[in-house]
Amino acid sequence: MHDEEKQLVRTAVWEALDAAGAVRDETAHGRIPNFFGAEAAARRLADLDIWKAAKVVKSVPDKAQLPVRSQALREGKIVYMAVPKLATRRPFYLLDPQKLSVPHDFAASSKHAADVAPTVDVDQLRPIDVVVLGSVAVNRAGVRIGKGAGYSDLEFALLSEAGLIRRETLVVTTVHSLQVVDGAIPATEHDVNVDLIVTPDEVIQCTTPHRPPGIFWEHLDERKISSIPALLAQSQSRTVEDRHS
Repeated sequence: MHDEEKQLVRTAVWEALDAAGAVRDETAHGRIPNFFGAEAAARRLADLDIWKAAKVVKSVPDKAQLPVRSQALREGKIVYMAVPKLATRRPFYLLDPQKLSVPHDFAASSKHAADVAPTVDVDQLRPIDVVVLGSVAVNRAGVRIGKGAGYSDLEFALLSEAGLIRRETLVVTTVHSLQVVDGAIPATEHDVNVDLIVTPDEVIQCTTPHRPPGIFWEHLDERKISSIPALLAQSQSRTVEDRHS
């Protein structure tokens, strides 16, 4: 039932964005909206003291968050960007501005990161100061939904279980104002809420942040686990440990 309710929210937001001509793509439907004003939202985020103090940022690879990733690199921050669909054994690109020889916008693009940045495993990451999420919709309580694939939540779970996301880590999403919805959004135990919503026009402090402590294995089927090498490796390790316990 939650999935159906979430899809209704997604569809309403996608339709509102399309009607307003608020996205760069032909349609917002089926994706994290690449909204006009993403650069302004990134600048507004960069004005915050908590962002200025951050040294390590983890971001989704979506186009809407490209200006945030570029901003972080310009400021000398380390950026870990998820490999699309977590499809490699080492599921994060390491974007180190001290080692890049190409423009920041180029390096921070999911299309080009594979050509200029190494991939790293979870145990090679430094503790995260800011997590940047993409969203289809989010309410002022901080409950968000993506496009339905669940990769952002899995990335968060992997890093939480490894102790890299801490209580003081800021969780933020950048969105168009039309993506901020009134009322409740259905959420499950493994869904990640945000601490801050940043639009081109405002910063919204959320009221009910929720952070899953790690991976909820019982929520994952074998097909999903086997499609993500980092998850499969952890699952196999858990199996070995269980046999020896």
